[in-house]
Amino acid sequence: MAEGIRFKIESLISNGRYPPGTRLDEQEVAERFGVSRTPVREAIRLLAADNLVELRGRQGTIVRAISAHDLLEMFQVMAELEGLSARLASRRMDEADRAALRKIHDKLVDVAATGDIDTFYEVNVTFHEVILVASRNSFLIEQTRQLRNRADIYRRRVTYVPNRLPDTIVEHEAVMNAILAGDGETAHRLMRDHVNLLGDTLTDFLAVFD
Repeated sequence: MAEGIRFKIESLISNGRYPPGTRLDEQEVAERFGVSRTPVREAIRLLAADNLVELRGRQGTIVRAISAHDLLEMFQVMAELEGLSARLASRRMDEADRAALRKIHDKLVDVAATGDIDTFYEVNVTFHEVILVASRNSFLIEQTRQLRNRADIYRRRVTYVPNRLPDTIVEHEAVMNAILAGDGETAHRLMRDHVNLLGDTLTDFLAVFD
């Protein structure tokens, strides 16, 4: 039960319902999910172990805020991890994986045309997840997901940077084509540059970063 509550709180953090700096009251969380405080307390301990929340004694539990400097370092590491997943996927994907990648990319193109940013972000995450799972490296999958969860709310903000939707489509297509062509080095480089905050994207992101 604690693991299930942890996942639900993590989702509320990542989608901005519990933004950085929010105090998590055990009783309020327990009432929200219709459980006792015991599994909530254990779930919060698990979230603290993942550095998603801070335990501040009498101040209670606070959703962890990340400085711009720390966030940029996280994006650098995440970019390398996702670049590696793209390289491995280019060698290890089976036909089902290839079909899934094409299908999710087509869906992303369709969603981009509607301008629905929240849905676009969710489909975008699925695109990255298909590639990650196709890496067939369980340790890489675990570490990438963990880091992705810590930075998720901030990755979501990148989606709101002007012109990010069409740019994402172009970058995804290039990554996909490299993977499907079995060009691991190119797939790694393109995915790394796609995930990392570089150039104008970095400037625009820092301009709106709180």
